[in-house]
Amino acid sequence: MNDKQLVAEHAARLVDDGMVVGLGTGSTANYFIEAIAKRRVDEGLNVQVVASSVVSTIKAQQLGLPMLALEHIDHLDLYVDGADEVTTDLTLLKGRGADLVREKLLANASDKFLVLIDASKRVSRIGENFPIPIEVMPFAWQLVQRSITKLGGQANLRANASKDGLVVTSHGSLVLDVIFDGNLDHQSLNDRLNAIPGIVEHGIFYGLTSAVFCAEQGLVQEQWRS
Repeated sequence: MNDKQLVAEHAARLVDDGMVVGLGTGSTANYFIEAIAKRRVDEGLNVQVVASSVVSTIKAQQLGLPMLALEHIDHLDLYVDGADEVTTDLTLLKGRGADLVREKLLANASDKFLVLIDASKRVSRIGENFPIPIEVMPFAWQLVQRSITKLGGQANLRANASKDGLVVTSHGSLVLDVIFDGNLDHQSLNDRLNAIPGIVEHGIFYGLTSAVFCAEQGLVQEQWRS
């Protein structure tokens, strides 16, 4: 069993009967989806799930998990997902897959938000290893870019995989990938980005994480918010 599978199955054991569970996206999230589907078959676990993306929707459907649409819920008992970066105070960088709005909605709506990582995702500051993704209204991207420049950021529109166009999110937004000079801490940066008109959502997840589960060399370490 690899570390991703180990940490996913560790988190799956925290799913209780009757829960509504949010499903993340990515290789570790896939292991989590498989683990709760197995518990449903083996133990008769009664669970309903809400997906953060089309990819996790298809995975859950293929495994027979009962699905709920995002628009049909007002809260989640548990949301489990990965992250691109994690700081010591459990602030996250997410959104390299451009599902920012759905992911932050689920994180905010959950009673517990569990983040599954390996040690390579730990950083001293948000933006240390990756640009910060910012989802913007298409007609406002240049105005947002100008506001970000005033904050010390360098913002570029994200190109699609074939480099012949731009990434467009599932609800029609563009994505700016932003590199900041590091003068602002992630709390200040979170607050300032929240205040810029035209930004739909951004990849700093501040104050939302309940716990980070980190797998390394066959062991899982839990860090809970104090």
